[in-house]
Amino acid sequence: MADKDEKSLDHQLCFAIYATSLAFTRAYRPLLEELDLTYPQYLAMRLLWAEDRLTVGQLAERLALESGTVTPLIKRLEQAGLLTRCRSRIDERQVNVHLTEKGIALKPVADRLNEDLKALVGPRFIDDENLVETLQSLRKVLVGDSR
Repeated sequence: MADKDEKSLDHQLCFAIYATSLAFTRAYRPLLEELDLTYPQYLAMRLLWAEDRLTVGQLAERLALESGTVTPLIKRLEQAGLLTRCRSRIDERQVNVHLTEKGIALKPVADRLNEDLKALVGPRFIDDENLVETLQSLRKVLVGDSR
């Protein structure tokens, strides 16, 4: 009877998303060992490969994290030689983040990891634009973003 209870965890959207997020992180972990990156570091690098020279604030916003959480992550990537940080000449309160040659060179390896994950999960889920759009819309509703 408990398996049909709509209030059980198995029937909760929030738990399904939470458990899936954890499963994705676990699936990526062995793949990311090759890059010597954590999953959040990998996501930050993905953003920078798509658009280099973001500010710490822009990275934090796009990663849906607080800038105080992103700063240590960026420092570790800088220590690994993957990016550099420098204060903006226009506004010294802003810190710009730039990929290094080593950081740029890591992208083809990371692209292969996406293909490995696609092989593991199957393209049905990875390439499903409707699923991605639905999850993005849900996130926007939850954070109060009406865009």
